[in-house]
Amino acid sequence: MKSADVGSLKTLLSSPQNIVIIPHKNPDGDAIGAALGLNFYLSSTGHSTTVITPNDYPQFLKWMPGTQEVINFEKENTTAVKKIEEATVIFTVDFNELGRIGHMKETVSKAKAAFVMVDHHQSPADYAAIMYSDVNLSSTCEMIFHMIVALGGLELITSEMADCLYAGIVTDTGSFKYASTTGKTHRVVATLIDKGAHSAEIHKNIFDTNTASRLHLLGCALNNMVILPEYNTAYITLSQEELDLHQFKKGDTEGFVNYGLTLAGIIFAVIFIENKEEGIIKISFRSEGSFSVNEFARKYFEGGGHTNAAGGKSNKNMEDTVHYFRSLLEDHKTALSA
Repeated sequence: MKSADVGSLKTLLSSPQNIVIIPHKNPDGDAIGAALGLNFYLSSTGHSTTVITPNDYPQFLKWMPGTQEVINFEKENTTAVKKIEEATVIFTVDFNELGRIGHMKETVSKAKAAFVMVDHHQSPADYAAIMYSDVNLSSTCEMIFHMIVALGGLELITSEMADCLYAGIVTDTGSFKYASTTGKTHRVVATLIDKGAHSAEIHKNIFDTNTASRLHLLGCALNNMVILPEYNTAYITLSQEELDLHQFKKGDTEGFVNYGLTLAGIIFAVIFIENKEEGIIKISFRSEGSFSVNEFARKYFEGGGHTNAAGGKSNKNMEDTVHYFRSLLEDHKTALSA
């Protein structure tokens, strides 16, 4: 974090503030972990803090300390709007463009609060008074740790805070196997364990807690996988009918897209998931090596993210979306063969 931004943030937080912390829509482990970890820290330094999510998040993340105090903008709209209107500072974590908070954007855009962005995705928008953006760090939770240290708060990190930050790091690094994992990441994680993070329990809660219906849905997804060896690509489709048949719950498809990359020779993996309620096909992209799914998602599917992990959407139906996707691959054949 730049010294000038550290100074500005210290000044902003030098007196008690009414703070709202907002993760992106459909928050994952990094978003929730960052929001809750930051919430614990700021409340411990004398501020009034509230975490407000744009919508609900998966059950397998609701073990995190502080989750019971989170306000859901969709379900508790009146309370959430009042908190946002009264906020003097708003932290946005794990996203860098207000469109990522869905219907919440209209309310947040009108807020009189000072905005602080903490995020590690590419191409940040210019809406925050203080912007801590670093695409080279593994996760927003790793960034929150460094920010707390820069503010002089290392000694204030509790086991609850450590659990939240560890959870976000382990989620966004895929249990430390992605290229974004660095020696610095491991040193942060070591400190969090020393501070009381329950690493074995966290891994079990996030990665090893399944339901029969989710495993059956995974079987369906793998059965639907299409492999295109000429493009070193694999993709999965899941229709709304298939989701309903397997009692889909939010978060059930987490990690499904990564199975394509376990195949020898595959460097580009995609999953297309139908959402009839929103009228879209939700898309997740993963890659290995230099092929940028961030650029691919931004160019063709109204999305973005990281070089090797990104998301997007399509307003076409499943058949037309997949047809369009396949039509794009020939133009990228050289990059996909590298």
